[in-house]
Amino acid sequence: MPTALSYWEKESFFCNYDVIIIGSGIVGLNAAIHLKKSVPLLKIALLERGFLPTGASTKNAGFACFGSISELIEQEEMVGINRLATIIEKRWKGLLKLRHLLGDKTIDYQCLGGYELFKNNDTSFADTSVSKIEHFNQLITDIVGAGAFSLNHKKIDAFGFESVGTLIENRYEAQIDSGKMMFALIQYAQQLGISIFNNCTVERIEENTQGSCLITQNGNFFCKRLIVTTNAFIKDLYPDIDINAGRGQVLITKPIKDLKVAGTFHYDKGYYYFRNINDRILLGGGRNIDFKAEETITFGVTEAVQQALEDLLKNVILPKTNYEIDYRWSGIMAFGKVLEPLIKEIRPNVFCATRCNGMGIAIGSQTGEDVAELLLKRL
Repeated sequence: MPTALSYWEKESFFCNYDVIIIGSGIVGLNAAIHLKKSVPLLKIALLERGFLPTGASTKNAGFACFGSISELIEQEEMVGINRLATIIEKRWKGLLKLRHLLGDKTIDYQCLGGYELFKNNDTSFADTSVSKIEHFNQLITDIVGAGAFSLNHKKIDAFGFESVGTLIENRYEAQIDSGKMMFALIQYAQQLGISIFNNCTVERIEENTQGSCLITQNGNFFCKRLIVTTNAFIKDLYPDIDINAGRGQVLITKPIKDLKVAGTFHYDKGYYYFRNINDRILLGGGRNIDFKAEETITFGVTEAVQQALEDLLKNVILPKTNYEIDYRWSGIMAFGKVLEPLIKEIRPNVFCATRCNGMGIAIGSQTGEDVAELLLKRL
């Protein structure tokens, strides 16, 4: 049974919040920061279920990307060319916002280029993607710059790849250190006077005309307005939200001497992705092997997906290199039929920002700001 709270604890730590945000990932922290900078007198707290931010913000691959050619082809078919341009612009502006807020050095931003690789037996798929290079270059010139995509077959051998026939480069794609980014965001928020409570799972929410009461094992928190930014985990609190969880499994090698691979890489419509980090290869993906099994909020790895990752690593990425896998992990993303994030007031004075569709680094900062602006209109 938890220790009874004192009067001081209840009054100073649990009550009288103008805004409480559930979830201290990229979206939640950016929402809190934007609110506090807009209205400094707001009393704001973030409640986080994990010891560290839980979900995808500290579990991802650290890609500062806005979409590979094959992904953009699929997305254009879904939403049309004009809407896709707007989505790409949001992704790009979100990345710029994150870089401006924290600084490139702080998040270890490195523009080493992004690459989409196609194996020798993917000729039809590769030809379709190559034929769209100029189409997408024209689409995004005014957003990111000219000549984003180009063929660069010379780097297939330079990277040491095997069985790769086509390589499309995106010269504006970059990588960051997700750990450094999240550490910096947390510090930034705390310096502004935002409270962060970890290991504090919200079990249920009781709403009334004065605001919301958040029931946790640590005690009950009270706030006038509430933002939920727990991405896929939002269904624990609001089951009617129309999103699907997507687990992303990842492995990382031990440091490799004279590693040739440098940049961020996409394969099979972005379902596989890898990069260099501190002389290691970080490789993730494979949820398309069994979408239903990976549609889960349970952390963990499976033999089928890990074997697919290891096969790609051994046969394509590092075919002539000795390496050892150091460890493995997983993160939980949220997907939906709509490409844009879900940002709305779901109850009076209760807001949500979720469904980043695997693009949290690109759109997390903008999504946090957008849900904060929605709340500010209600003040």
